[in-house]
Amino acid sequence: MDGAKASATPLNTSKLDHSSPLLSNPTEYRALVRGLQYLTWTRPDLSFAVNLVCQFMRQSHLQAVKRILRYLKGSLDLGLWFPKCAKSLSIHAYSDADWAGCSIHRRSTGGFCLYLGHSLISWSAKKQSTLAKSSTEVEYRSLVNTAPELTWICKLLVDIGLIFPAPP
Repeated sequence: MDGAKASATPLNTSKLDHSSPLLSNPTEYRALVRGLQYLTWTRPDLSFAVNLVCQFMRQSHLQAVKRILRYLKGSLDLGLWFPKCAKSLSIHAYSDADWAGCSIHRRSTGGFCLYLGHSLISWSAKKQSTLAKSSTEVEYRSLVNTAPELTWICKLLVDIGLIFPAPP
């Protein structure tokens, strides 16, 4: 992959063919995906793409893994950064979801991220367990998943002695 051209995005979901042939030797694929899973701890921008390629072991998904590696080549300076001293200790939470984004099961994916100051401290992206009838329902379900995490983080930080200047 030394001579490979860098990619601007980690994944092109329209090119994933779930009916392409299975891999004849999945050992290399598993090793690559395992390394990418480890990398998602400091690179949450890869979480969705890595989650998607972990679900199948087909030829088109191997091409998607190679595209993720090309994206990594062009984005080496990205990642989580935690400064020594935070100027602001306010908590911000963001939530979003797509409606029926999975082309196979028609399930929606919802997610959230929580920031303490400018540092990302918690995030999640999950396929929702039930089908939704509207995009509004999907967004509310994503909020319902965000609220307990936000409550837990706030209680944890209060327990260790942090005082917030404003509510989250």
